[in-house]
Amino acid sequence: MHRPDSDWDLAIYYRGRFDPQDLRNVGWPGEVSEIGAWGGGVFNGGAWLTIDGRPVDVHYRDLDVVEHALAEAREGRFRIERLMFHLAGIPTYLVVGELAIHEVLRGQLPRPSYPDALKVAARDVWWNDAQLTFRHAELTHASQGRVTQCLGLVAQATLQAAHAVLASRGEWGTNEKTLLTRAGLGDVDSIMTRGGDLASLVTAARERCRQVVESTVRNS
Repeated sequence: MHRPDSDWDLAIYYRGRFDPQDLRNVGWPGEVSEIGAWGGGVFNGGAWLTIDGRPVDVHYRDLDVVEHALAEAREGRFRIERLMFHLAGIPTYLVVGELAIHEVLRGQLPRPSYPDALKVAARDVWWNDAQLTFRHAELTHASQGRVTQCLGLVAQATLQAAHAVLASRGEWGTNEKTLLTRAGLGDVDSIMTRGGDLASLVTAARERCRQVVESTVRNS
């Protein structure tokens, strides 16, 4: 959900050669990364710029990588990659979701629908990961009173469950900012902040996620 003060997100799709220096040479103030500087994978670099007083994020998108991710998604296959500032990581089909919701400013790009095979596969992978993460939070950290580790894993598991919900619905998600709200799991905030013993907190958050995931599956 954008606001009047939201930044702009732009993507540069390229095939073959792309030199970030070409973007630097335009002269907008900010930071321009090299290709691969953001960890590689499907999110392979970009820039943080200020254009006419507005913050603008630019993402590099290698079309060969994007097309491979699209072909894999259509078969229900994907990976989860680490990306800074994302608690649950990002699925490689994120770049496919960007194609589905994009507005093309120049050139032509496909606008894929959500593959049926991906709905099932992504739902199952994310929900299985969530359950394992909740279990580890409970057995390894809650039982030993490790507050930070326990709460961190509960947050991660809840986001994994939210990914499962969106996948089951066939809805694209391109970041974690509004993921819990979109999945109907925003009320886990109240569980995380109400206090009490850690084991009860893990149980309550896991049960809420289970209810939402199973309800979504029944209604999808």
